[in-house]
Amino acid sequence: MNLATILDMVAEGMPDRVLIGDRDGGLTAAGLRAKALAGARHIVASGADRLVYLGPNGPGFPVALFAAVFAGVPFLPLNYRLGDRQLAEVLDRQGRPLVATDTPERVPGRETVPAGFFADIAPDDTPPGDTAPADLAPDEMPFAAVTPHPDSVAVLLMTSGTTAAPKSAVLRHRNLAAYIFGSVEFAAASETDAALVSVPPYHIAAVANALSNIYSGRRIVYLDRFTPDAWLDLVEEQRVTHAMVVPTMLVRIVAELRERGRQGPESLRTISYGGAKIAGEVVEQALRLFPRAGFVNAYGLTETASSIAVLGPEDHREAVAGDDPAVRARLGSVGRPLPSVEIQVHDPDGNPCPPGVEGDIVARGPQIAGEYLEAGRAVRPDGWFPTRDRGYLDEAGFLFVRGRADDTIIRGGENIAPAEIEDVLVRHPAVLDCVVAGIPDVEWGQRIGAFVVVRPGHAPGEDDLRAWVRERLRGSKTPDDLVFVDELPTSPTGKILRRELVALLDAGEAV
Repeated sequence: MNLATILDMVAEGMPDRVLIGDRDGGLTAAGLRAKALAGARHIVASGADRLVYLGPNGPGFPVALFAAVFAGVPFLPLNYRLGDRQLAEVLDRQGRPLVATDTPERVPGRETVPAGFFADIAPDDTPPGDTAPADLAPDEMPFAAVTPHPDSVAVLLMTSGTTAAPKSAVLRHRNLAAYIFGSVEFAAASETDAALVSVPPYHIAAVANALSNIYSGRRIVYLDRFTPDAWLDLVEEQRVTHAMVVPTMLVRIVAELRERGRQGPESLRTISYGGAKIAGEVVEQALRLFPRAGFVNAYGLTETASSIAVLGPEDHREAVAGDDPAVRARLGSVGRPLPSVEIQVHDPDGNPCPPGVEGDIVARGPQIAGEYLEAGRAVRPDGWFPTRDRGYLDEAGFLFVRGRADDTIIRGGENIAPAEIEDVLVRHPAVLDCVVAGIPDVEWGQRIGAFVVVRPGHAPGEDDLRAWVRERLRGSKTPDDLVFVDELPTSPTGKILRRELVALLDAGEAV
């Protein structure tokens, strides 16, 4: 199994289906394959051993991805907003890269092409593998696409580094192909289907969206710079039927619709969200504002080659309409494992925890990579990959993610889960959002810091919020430091940057 098979199947099965861009004048399946082959020929001619994509969302992204596949080199999309030193450190580990970027001065000494090069490249007129006349020069010879081995590296992605220095996650062809072939039906999309992709190109969701939409035959529309009004306008303009957002985007879309006093566009049939925690109140509001759309909460990691658990549309409806507290609680879950994936929750000794008991979330299956360029495989001998997330499974197998194991606060020898305190704080009428983190402390090892965003028109006192927590949790879980902030810092993929908040408090700069 390899990624070349995906585009080959689509180009042969529905060559005239528009897959990228506008329905009129967009890139067809056959055109995407032709451009990818021409791009692959350029990569091979350059002598590069990998393709670095340092550009924005757009048609060039899927073309570049498949060009790397056909050239037989890893594809590494990077955040083009990286600082110069960070960028240099990453590129220094990449051998001989060809860099697609509009700012070549940032990568001195590297061979570059413009960020839009692969979208603009003229397809090769000579079919791959054709016999060529003996008098052709080497650069005129027809290009024969590489057939990647399932174990060869397809994609490299930098982990978010919210708790440590970023590492290069390795995704092999067999991992990504297992995810696509195990969760997406070939050519299942209608010609009128369109997917809006607004997640950053260097995120696993961008890679998975490109592959899954192309394999299903669904047209992809890209939004480079997200704003809620631009997102809503593009959905209406392109009659988008499917969209994937990170939680911070959904929060802003909901707020924009409420400000406009209207419901969401009727064309949307599926809205997927995931990548970080989201308040149940926001999800319920979104369900009311998009009554015709089915909502999907997807849980996965870079190291798992995208989603491993899904809370589907029917699960959402049952949770909102249900009277059973256990069913209603599932709106805060990430659903159940995909059919090809096993998920368990383990205690410190590696034994499965009973339902409802929190522990370490582990996963295994053919799509699980669990490998890093710098540190090798992180999969245990029994095949389980430790996600480093904490959580529990309910009686019906729904997975509840409580946070990163690294986020656990150890206060005076007691392990405290930030999520437990956050869940209590956000139920206070004056609290819009919050995050809890451990603050270094000489006496206790760590003390509890709560960073709170207040709802407009409210002004709760610190003692009021402490009393609220103390009434619902034991005293040792009451925040020691309570800091009011205008907003919570997040990464471009929606993850809360706890380290930035802790650093602000240590520096005395939080207000």
